[in-house]
Amino acid sequence: MRIGLLGTGRIGSFHADVLARHPAVEALVVADPDPARAAAVAGRTGARAVATATEVFDAGVDAVVIASATSAHAELIGRAARAGLPTFCEKPVALDLAGTLGALRAAECAHSVLQLGFMRRFDAGYAKARAAVRGGALGRLHTVRTVTSDPAPPPAAYLPLSGGLFRDCLIHDFDMVRWVTGREVTRVYATGSDAGHSMFRAAGDVDTAAALLTLDDGTLVTATATRCNGAGYDVRMELAGERDQIAVGLDDRTPLTSAEPKGPGAPARPWPGFLERFAPAYEAELDAFVHLVRGEAANPCDGREALHALRVAEACEVSRRERRPVELTEIPSA
Repeated sequence: MRIGLLGTGRIGSFHADVLARHPAVEALVVADPDPARAAAVAGRTGARAVATATEVFDAGVDAVVIASATSAHAELIGRAARAGLPTFCEKPVALDLAGTLGALRAAECAHSVLQLGFMRRFDAGYAKARAAVRGGALGRLHTVRTVTSDPAPPPAAYLPLSGGLFRDCLIHDFDMVRWVTGREVTRVYATGSDAGHSMFRAAGDVDTAAALLTLDDGTLVTATATRCNGAGYDVRMELAGERDQIAVGLDDRTPLTSAEPKGPGAPARPWPGFLERFAPAYEAELDAFVHLVRGEAANPCDGREALHALRVAEACEVSRRERRPVELTEIPSA
């Protein structure tokens, strides 16, 4: 199988390493707006570097992986669909709902395969939590808490291109709430703080956010995120039911110190970032894509699944901006 990789930044470079050593991938063709960066990745992985996305599409590839800047995702999804190429794309599909719906329509009209990169679906902890909830081990679920905390803010130039904290960061939590519980979000009430570095205010974004979600069975969810967690990279999910409660992301590298006299101290090696924390999951999702392209497996996260999470993020942005609860029925779905 020949795969084209569009984008060789931090996550694209990681994907190149994974694809280059995959036994089913015979050749890898990479492109990036920064030719030197693409050449460096190609030199390290044995891939072929080309100058443009057009050259990738013309290289006779069997599928494409999109890891470019978010602003380019929708256009590249449309081009891949028209070329009849199965596509893996990092989240989100687009920076806004209109762009997302347009890209999904293009893929659906072309009957093209589109897998979205929600890597937490391939994390062992989240998978175990899903099995526990779906199997009834917790009893009636009443409360879910999610945490996503980055150890340091991204570069200022990234913020206006990111889509904001809800779309860029908390969208993973929104996807996990649906995937783990099997329920839909019906209402959100969200807020945010830009009390940190001035670059967040300049971008119209926030550095810390919180959302209260109501699920269709009455379960309550709190979801928080921040760009300023100096202790380390912290991603957790707690699920509490009438019978038991469990936590995802609680291990000897969780950057959390107990204040209790006999509680655990600070971890010796806290998680430094998302690539280290979710490396096995990133690898597993690309392996799933290869099997999907080969017709050996179903799509683990198609475009419509990604749309659900984006609609929750959009509702949170409306709620933050207008300072009111927002029903999901207010957010277009088609």
